[in-house]
Amino acid sequence: QVQVVESGGGLVQPGGSLRLSCTASGRLFSGYIMGWYRQSAGKERELVARSITVGRTDYADSVRGRFTISRDNAKHMVYLQMNNLNPDDTAVYYCNARWREYDYWGQGTQVIVSS
Repeated sequence: QVQVVESGGGLVQPGGSLRLSCTASGRLFSGYIMGWYRQSAGKERELVARSITVGRTDYADSVRGRFTISRDNAKHMVYLQMNNLNPDDTAVYYCNARWREYDYWGQGTQVIVSS
């Protein structure tokens, strides 16, 4: 089974930045679709950003221009650089690895944007 682990969450002031990191095990990492999702209290889990492969990315409208997803296949790492954070970004952020029809999830990392 693929193991997924996120890190980098924390408390940040509005307008601040954080970088989340995620690693996923497996020799087929370069073939995984890697994504960042988030979930706030009382809301559905939503896609934030997705890396299909190097150079192919998707973003939610709410984060486009502020967040950047990137990946380093050699290191089995994916990152989410979050800039100009606002309180609406407060959520638990989950890293996801998709291989064919299989989804593997990390346990989440908390991001709180507050003054």
